[in-house]
Amino acid sequence: MIVGTSGWQYTSWRGRFYPRGLPQRAWLEHYASRFAGVEVNNTFYNLPAADTFARWAEQTPDDFRFVLKLSRYLTHIRRLQEPEESVQLFLERSRPLAAKMGPLLLQLPPTLRCDVDRLRRALAAFPRSTRVAVEFRHASWYTDEVSALLREHDAALCLTDRRGHPLQPLVRTASWGFVRLHEGRATPHPCYGHTALRSWVDRIAALWGSEEQVYVFFNNDPAGCAVRDAVRFAGLAQRQGAQPSRVPTIAEAPVG
Repeated sequence: MIVGTSGWQYTSWRGRFYPRGLPQRAWLEHYASRFAGVEVNNTFYNLPAADTFARWAEQTPDDFRFVLKLSRYLTHIRRLQEPEESVQLFLERSRPLAAKMGPLLLQLPPTLRCDVDRLRRALAAFPRSTRVAVEFRHASWYTDEVSALLREHDAALCLTDRRGHPLQPLVRTASWGFVRLHEGRATPHPCYGHTALRSWVDRIAALWGSEEQVYVFFNNDPAGCAVRDAVRFAGLAQRQGAQPSRVPTIAEAPVG
């Protein structure tokens, strides 16, 4: 199980997770010494140059994994139509990450209704060796046909949470898993409380074995909540028999 946060460049983490005097250029190195994976959302808005990916690779240890969110050009502008060129560009540009590349996140817009043919063509555009997690945001996608298509490609249905409630059916479609937690209901906002975190530990355990690979990312970054919640979640998962990746100590994860 790889546990981390959705990004690392948050100014609200300065003086909390990042020592106050640590320059921003050193934040990724600091993060990667405490976590083993990160979800990168800015690739959705702007695809970085190849030398940026190469620099990220140089700043992180060998076991670190980057999970990149695919371009909004593919998902929100083209709406999965003719995906081959967009997918190829994304893969070529991010190639410097090499062995540090984790799964790719394909997040669809909430206005895109189910279109199995578009999804089939999009998934076929990726090499079979590339793991893809798909986050649907329209309820029409939750069908047996779509689940079967995801299983055919070993693509994970991305499970997400907002305010302690799963936003998708709790269905496993791949040999691995992907979970995103957006917003909790605890204090300070948007932190997660103990009960919500434990519920997700239980849900994941019900779908995957303790040694199977599940990526869990916290996207509730304000006030340092994501860091603290990742630490607490990993502790709960470990006590239940899972094998989470490294996380900071709880003393390194203050909130508020």
